[in-house]
Amino acid sequence: MAERDTRDMRDTRNARKATAPATDGAPATEVAAALTAAVRGEVDFGAAARALTTMDASNYRRVPVGVVAPRDAADVAAALAVCRTYGVPVVPRGAGTSIAGNATGLGVVLDLTRHLRSIVSVDPAARTAVVQPGVVLDTLREAVRPYGLTFGPDPSTHSRCTLGGMIGNNSCGAHSVAWGTTADNVHELSVTTYGGAALRLGKGWDGAPAGVRELIEGHLAPLRTGFPAGLPRRISGYALDALLPEAGTDLARAFCGSEGTLGVATEATVRLVEAPPARALAVLGYPDESAAAEAAAGLLPYGPLTVEGMSEDLVRVRGDGGHGLPRGGAWLFVETGGATPDEARAAAATILRAADALDGTVVADPAGQRALWRVREDAAGTATRMPDDTEAWPGWEDCAVPPARLGAYLRDFRALLADHGLRGTPYGHFGDGCIHVRIDFDLLTEDGVRRFRRFSEEVASLVVAHGGSLSGEHGDGLARSELLPRMYGDELVGLFGRFKDLWDPAGGMNPGVLARPARLDENLRFAVLPRERVEVAFGYPHDGPGGGDFSAAVRRCVGVAKCRVGGPGPGATAGSGAGSGVASGPGVMCPSFRATGEEQHSTRGRARLLHEMLAGEVVTDGWRSTEVRDALDLCLSCKGCRSDCPVGVDMATYKAEFLHHHYAGRMRPAAHYAMGLLPRWLRLAAPFARVLNAAARVPPLASLAKRLGGIAPERTIPRLAPERFGRWLGRHLKARTEVFARSRSAVLWPDTFTEYLTPSVGRAAVRVFEAAGIGVVAPPQGGRVCCGLTYVSTGQLDRARTVMRRALDLMEPLLDAGLPVVVLEPSCAGALTTDLPELLGDDPRAARLASSVRTFAQALEECAPQWRPPRLDRPVTGQTHCHQHAVLGDDADRRLRERAGLTGELSGGCCGLAGNFGFERGHYDVSVACAEDQLLPSVRAAGKGTEILADGFSCRTQLEQLGSHRARHLAEVLAEALKEESTARPAEGR
Repeated sequence: MAERDTRDMRDTRNARKATAPATDGAPATEVAAALTAAVRGEVDFGAAARALTTMDASNYRRVPVGVVAPRDAADVAAALAVCRTYGVPVVPRGAGTSIAGNATGLGVVLDLTRHLRSIVSVDPAARTAVVQPGVVLDTLREAVRPYGLTFGPDPSTHSRCTLGGMIGNNSCGAHSVAWGTTADNVHELSVTTYGGAALRLGKGWDGAPAGVRELIEGHLAPLRTGFPAGLPRRISGYALDALLPEAGTDLARAFCGSEGTLGVATEATVRLVEAPPARALAVLGYPDESAAAEAAAGLLPYGPLTVEGMSEDLVRVRGDGGHGLPRGGAWLFVETGGATPDEARAAAATILRAADALDGTVVADPAGQRALWRVREDAAGTATRMPDDTEAWPGWEDCAVPPARLGAYLRDFRALLADHGLRGTPYGHFGDGCIHVRIDFDLLTEDGVRRFRRFSEEVASLVVAHGGSLSGEHGDGLARSELLPRMYGDELVGLFGRFKDLWDPAGGMNPGVLARPARLDENLRFAVLPRERVEVAFGYPHDGPGGGDFSAAVRRCVGVAKCRVGGPGPGATAGSGAGSGVASGPGVMCPSFRATGEEQHSTRGRARLLHEMLAGEVVTDGWRSTEVRDALDLCLSCKGCRSDCPVGVDMATYKAEFLHHHYAGRMRPAAHYAMGLLPRWLRLAAPFARVLNAAARVPPLASLAKRLGGIAPERTIPRLAPERFGRWLGRHLKARTEVFARSRSAVLWPDTFTEYLTPSVGRAAVRVFEAAGIGVVAPPQGGRVCCGLTYVSTGQLDRARTVMRRALDLMEPLLDAGLPVVVLEPSCAGALTTDLPELLGDDPRAARLASSVRTFAQALEECAPQWRPPRLDRPVTGQTHCHQHAVLGDDADRRLRERAGLTGELSGGCCGLAGNFGFERGHYDVSVACAEDQLLPSVRAAGKGTEILADGFSCRTQLEQLGSHRARHLAEVLAEALKEESTARPAEGR
C-alpha cells in the first residue's frame, strides 16, 4: 500500500512520462518532454493518467498517449502547438460524462477541470456570466442564486458536468422546454484552434476561420432545406443552419455541439435566466408510455418548466415499489414555477385538471419533489440494470422526434426492440420529444456486436422516418456519427466535413467524431476484457450468470460520475426542483474525491483503473499494479458507493479483493498487521489494559509504537477499557433475576470496539433493552465472535473467512433459535450483512446470520414496538455512520429519535477515520479533509445543549481527536435518560 501523502503524489505527477506507447510521429517521452517544457500545468503520460481517460460514460474506449491539465488559455495554446508539431491529436475533456464516446481519450487529453474552473464575472443586470470551461454547472448555479438567477440547461449530471462539456455536446436537461439548450444560452466564446488561432465567436462573421463564410454563402439552398424543422432537440451534426443570415449568423451557436472537433473553448459568456422562487410538481399517471408521450405535447401551452416522462420499467429496475407515484404504467413529471408557493401550486393544479390523466397529484413539498426527481436523475445509472439484473447499455441513448410524433415513435421503437429480441427502459424529456434508453445489447460477443450494429442502423432509419434527430442531447460521438448520412444525406454530411477542415485543417481535434467518423462498432470498451472468469474471493452474487464474475462487477461502472461531486463549498449541493442535486437523504459518496478533487480517487476513477487492469493494455501488472494500489490507497471503504452510486458499484469490496491478490505471498504494510489483526491484538492486550494505557501516554513509547504499527504520528492511540464488555455482561446476566420471553429476547453481538474500547456503549444498550422488556443473550464462549471487518478492510480475506466460520460455529445454536442479533457498531453490522454472505456464499449459515442482524433501533422497534423511550426534548447533531447509510438504513433510528424528542438531522458524508484508514500513516490530511466536509462543520454550528450522536467508534474517535467533541451512541443517551428518570421517581413520590 502506498504511504505517501497526497501532496507527494501531486508533486511527482510530472515525473511519470515514460510508460506511454509511441505516437505516430515521435516517442511518447519526446512529446511529454516538449509538453512539460511548454506548459505550466501538469503533464502526465503515466499509465494511471492514461487509464483514467480511456473512457467516458459510453460504450467506447480509446487509449490516449498522455494527459495535460492546462492552467490557463495560454497553456491550452502551448499544448496545442506542441501536439501540432508532433502530429498528436487532442481531445478536450470535462467531467467525462458524455454518453456517446465524445470524450474518450485519443492522443493527448486536455483535462480542463483541474485549473480552468473559475467564474470570471457575473453581471446580474445583464443576466450574463463569464466562465472557464472547467466550471461545474452547479457551482455556477450556486454563484448566481443570490441574484435570483440560474443557468437554464440542467442535465441530470448537473452536480459534476462542466460548462465546457455542455458547450461541446450542446447539453439540454429537464428544463429545455422553458429555457432551451446550451446553444440557446451561450452569448460569446473564446476558442483556440489546433492551428493556434485565438478566436472570439459571437453573432456575425467576426472570428470565423477563413473560408467558413464562403462555404455557407455558397450552399444556402441545402442548408435551408436539409435540417429537419419543428424539432427542439436537434443536436446531431454541425449546426450550420445557425450561420444562415435569417438565423442571425451566430458563430458561437454553431460552435456549440461540435464535440471538441473544431477547437478548444477557453472561456464563455453565458446567458442567465430568472429562477422561479417557488416550484411545484404535477405528477400524472397514464396507462403506458405512449399515452404519456401523446399527452406531453398538449401540456406545453401551459408554460411548464419541465415535462419529463418515464415508464414503470424504470421504477421496477430501481426496485422502488413504494415510490408513491399515482396509478399508471407511465408518468409525466410536469414542473411549474411561481413567485410564491401558492402560485406554483396553482399552476400545477391547472395542469392536473387539464391533463387527461389516469391519475395524478400535485407535490408542493420540496423534500417530496426531490425524492421523485432523484428517481429520474439516477435513471442514467439505474437503467443499466434490467429487473433480472442483466446489463443494459446506452448504445441508442437519446434520439429526439417532434413532440407530437413521440407516442407513435415509441410504439414503433418498442416493436423494433421486440423484433431484435432486445429490452430497454425508455424515459426522458417527453415535452421535447427526446428519449433516453438503455438496451440489453450483448456487447461481449461477435454475434451480439453485429446485432448491435444492425439495430442501430434500423433505429436510425426509424428516427429519420419520424422526422427526428439521431441525437437529442448527448451528441453523436462514436455512437452515431457514422449514421449521420441517414439523417442529413451525403451532400450535407459532405459540407460537415468541409466545415471541420476549415477549422482544423490538420485533423487534430477529436478525430473519428462527426466528420470522417469511426465505425459505431469499433472501439467498444468491452472488447479488451477477459472472456474467462477471473478467480476471486468474494461471491459477487449480482454480477454475471450465477455471480462471481469480477469483470461483470467492474463493468457496473458506466461512468455517470455521481461520485465526482465536489467537496465542501459551492457545487457540493445546489439547485431546487428538477436537477437539484440533493438526494432524499444525506449522501456519502465519494469522500476521498471530495477531499482531493482527483479523478483517481473517485469511485469511477478506481473502477476505470480496475477495468484497465483486467484489460492489461495500459495497466500491465495485473493484481500487482501499483497504479491501482495507489488509487485504492485513499479509498476509505465507506461503502457509500454501494448505495449512492446509481448502479451500486461497491468499491470497498473491490478494494478488499484487490488487496487480497496484490499482497498474496508477500509482505504487507505494517498497518495491515497492526490494524488488520486488531481483534487479536486487543484480545491479547486486554489483561494489561492499565499498563498499556499508561505506556501509550509516554511520548517516546507512543511514537515508537506508532512507527512500528504504520500509524500516523498525528494520531493518539485509543485507550483500552479496564474491563471487557463481555466480562461485565457475564456478571450482569448471572445476577439478573428477570425472566424474558424468547419472543422478546435478542443476542447482543460483542463487536471488537464495544468489547475492548467502549464497553459503556454495550452496558447502555443492555440497560435500555431491559427497560424495554427485551432480554439480552450473550454468544457462547465469552462472546469471542468477530465479524472479520478489519481483516476484510485490509484485504486479508483468507483470515477473514477463518474468523467468520468460527463465528458461525459459535452462533449456530442461537441462529437455530431464531433470535435477532443486535450489533451496536454499524461497521460490524455492515460487515455481517454484506461481507459475510459474499465471502462465505457456500455456507448457508452466513445468509442466516446476515438476515438476523439488527441495529440498536431496529431491535427496539421489532422486539418492543409498544415501548416508549424517555423524552429528552433536545436538538441533535452528529453523523449517520457511512456503513449504516449504505447497507443498513437509518429509518428506525429516525423514528426512535423522534419518539425520544431528539430533533434535527444528522450529517451525511464520512467521518474520515473509517476504521483503520484515518490511523494509517500518510492518510491524516485526507482524513481531516473528509471530517471537515460535513461532520465537523455541523458539530461546530450546533447550539448549546445539542446532543452529539455518533454510533460508530470511528466517528466518535474522530470527533474527539480533531475537536475534543464528546459524541455518544444513541444507546448511551437513552440509558442516561432512563437513569435520570429512575432517580427522579422516588423524589416525586415523597
